[in-house]
Amino acid sequence: MSWISQSIMGQKAVAKGQLGSKHQLSEEDQGTFHYVYGPYADPVLRIAPGDVVEVETLDAFGGVIKTENDMPSQVLNMPFVNPQNGPIAVEGAEKGDVLAVHIHSVLPRGPQPAGTTALIPSFGALVADANLMLNPGMPERVKKMEVTEDGVKFSDRITLPFEPFIGTMGISPEIEAVSALQPDYWGGNMDLPDVAPGAVVYFPVQRKDAHFFVGDCHGRQGDGELCGVAVEIPATVVLHIDLIKGWSIPGVRLETEEFIMSVGSARPMEDAARMAYRDLIRWMVDDYGFEESEAYFLATQAGKMRVGNMVDPKYTLGASMRKEYLA
Repeated sequence: MSWISQSIMGQKAVAKGQLGSKHQLSEEDQGTFHYVYGPYADPVLRIAPGDVVEVETLDAFGGVIKTENDMPSQVLNMPFVNPQNGPIAVEGAEKGDVLAVHIHSVLPRGPQPAGTTALIPSFGALVADANLMLNPGMPERVKKMEVTEDGVKFSDRITLPFEPFIGTMGISPEIEAVSALQPDYWGGNMDLPDVAPGAVVYFPVQRKDAHFFVGDCHGRQGDGELCGVAVEIPATVVLHIDLIKGWSIPGVRLETEEFIMSVGSARPMEDAARMAYRDLIRWMVDDYGFEESEAYFLATQAGKMRVGNMVDPKYTLGASMRKEYLA
């Protein structure tokens, strides 16, 4: 992670620059998984800034879809989906700080190494909503795929690259309790493929000790998560969780070796895009020395827009700028 020293993190007062203690949060240690982000659950683990945490997550369905014959409408207990590990309390975090989460690795784990995707009634970007439309939706279907570090076996003919990321990750809001299916300024169910190994994700702390949640890992996903379900996998995730004091940001930001990204979650989709680009321009002004109109011009000519999901209660988009243009 040597590039971090040249990143925005290097410009702020980082609580601990080196790796601290290592903790494990197994499925058994977690005990009760959470389906809500909020300040009302007791921490399952307390760490110091700079510590490393290895977390065993469940898939988005809690592992109950075991075969292609298990239909979601029959085995899921809605809205109890997208189970989250945590909350993890980070000592010294307080409102006005930023939690910096370095994603080291996301690996598939047993006892079910297969990935799951599904067509769920009234869910997805291209289906009729039974609550709004007269016409019926698509039939339910479950598809299982073998997922290893060597690839995702989509079919006998097609093997896709293993490109893992964390679909849902974030911090507790200050007062409200929100579904783990909802993305916003706290993070949550962004389904953004850039939340992947090698990235650092920044969250604006809203309450004492931050209370960090993580779950819903994916073996891969195309832009938009079109049918509403990626390649859902149980995973072992290694995170280095640090703290930046006194950096006020309005929502989620992300950084890799190649680019910085601001994340917007809203409906309609153009509002999410505007939120993401607005914050990207302000980031360029505040921390990279751009004049506002010059940053606006550069974002117009060189900005990139990633669609995370276009199916959740709010859509998530990420606006990015390559670092070579920010030097």
